[in-house]
Amino acid sequence: MSLRQKSSVRRALAAVTAALAVTALPAALLAAAPGAGASPVHAHAYAPQPDVQAGYPMEYGGGPVQQHPVVYLDFWGSQWQSDTNGVQKYLTNLFNGLGTSQDHWSTITSQYTDYTGTGSTFNGPVLGGSWTDGSSAAPAAASQSGIAREANKAAAHFGVTGNQNAQIVVLSPHGTSPDGWPNSGFCAWHDYTGSVSYTNMPYQLDAPAGSRCPNSALGGKLDAFSIVEGHEYAESISDPQPGGGWTNALGQEIGDTCESNFQHVTLPTGTFAMQPLWSNRAGGCVISG
Repeated sequence: MSLRQKSSVRRALAAVTAALAVTALPAALLAAAPGAGASPVHAHAYAPQPDVQAGYPMEYGGGPVQQHPVVYLDFWGSQWQSDTNGVQKYLTNLFNGLGTSQDHWSTITSQYTDYTGTGSTFNGPVLGGSWTDGSSAAPAAASQSGIAREANKAAAHFGVTGNQNAQIVVLSPHGTSPDGWPNSGFCAWHDYTGSVSYTNMPYQLDAPAGSRCPNSALGGKLDAFSIVEGHEYAESISDPQPGGGWTNALGQEIGDTCESNFQHVTLPTGTFAMQPLWSNRAGGCVISG
């Protein structure tokens, strides 16, 4: 969810978000939020906004969608070798469950087709691989360009450079601040390096208490990891090159208008906290396709 093009769309969305970002989530999630009330740095970053339930269907921008999405997890930095919170197993289980026959959440994205009329299909787990890039420590404060370089490195490792169906998730470890997180008004964002779709996924447990990043939203310690990364995964399917796929008149993607009403989604690999997604067919936010 990061529209990086220097365009009027980005400026307009930032202005809309600043004007509307006061009733996005329950008050408990907004209180003391870092940067609350300010427009997010990244126009397509996970930064809770009001549910826009009418009048703003998704519109197609003429670019690609991911017809056969495959997710590659890049746990960036040697710091992951000492992580004890179970994040790696949790996300591996999530993406080994998404795409299976019991997954009726990912299929919400199938209605968003490309110019050929073809949308996403799911025939098994979407996880394509998991890698801990422990050659050195991840930077304490990685820049946008640094995150993109790491995404390209991971794409080369997995052999998916140039693959339009690939998503690289760059997961930063505990104690780091990728792209100014958590004081930049987002919980995560997705973008395109020029050769691969990728997500900047900070270590959600480091978000301050009361942050807009939804830690323990449904009582699970790692809820924010599945809610936020699930959001980016779905939007990377329907808008892998931000702004070219499916967005609404406000420049929002399919997860942006539905960042509340979190629910449990049961997959063969476990039960995970997830958010609804916007459905043009339903004309609102839904949890099942």
